Amino acid sequence: MREKRRGGSAQLLLPRSRRDGRVKAVATIVLGDDHIVFLDALSMVLTEHGHSVGAVAPTATELVTSVRSMQPDVCLIHRYLDADDLDDLILRVMAVSAGTRVIVLSGATETAAARRALDAGAAGWVHKSRGVPALMSAVERVLRGNVVVDVPAADIRRAAPASDVERIASRLTLRERECLSLLVEGLDTEAMVVKLGISRTTVRTHVQAVLSKLGVHSRLEAASFAVRTGILDTPLSVTSRAG
Repeated sequence: MREKRRGGSAQLLLPRSRRDGRVKAVATIVLGDDHIVFLDALSMVLTEHGHSVGAVAPTATELVTSVRSMQPDVCLIHRYLDADDLDDLILRVMAVSAGTRVIVLSGATETAAARRALDAGAAGWVHKSRGVPALMSAVERVLRGNVVVDVPAADIRRAAPASDVERIASRLTLRERECLSLLVEGLDTEAMVVKLGISRTTVRTHVQAVLSKLGVHSRLEAASFAVRTGILDTPLSVTSRAG
């Protein structure tokens, strides 16, 4: 049975998969939002889709405490939870549970904020207007290691000037572009070796070249850069075909 909230503290929830055995939990999720009605509705939706909602927290402090205790697969955070600095909150969540994938939910159009959140380590940013299917897809994709940005189409292109994106894209060889695409899909070196039919050393060389040309320091940063700028959608005519 779902407990009533007392004194605004984090609320433990028993997922449907454990109540009646009809739904198998896919991921353990902790929710952070100060809108109680939205939290209850989201908890129900996630549970109905087979996920196990371990706790909901109306404040940043309680969210971090719940994540530390439960070590969930995913942490869904409302953009303006507790008026805390979002980037700092993401870092705090990841500091207490390195394996937790953070997804930010926002009802506002904030491309710059989405970019900062991804740079801070978030695995996803989903606009509330995208609906339940988009959120469920985001959860599944981040669990597979992907980076997800799902916002109104007109907004994501503002993440970087088109001229800058084309300039960077033109420096990538076709093979480097293929490697970047696989990074976005969440593939590791071994999977890329199989997919591309090249050696581990060659994969690592291409990936390092991608990181250098994008000006980032990790594969996650490279994937988030690609997602938020749409660089992989740049026509091949402006990219190098060498490599």
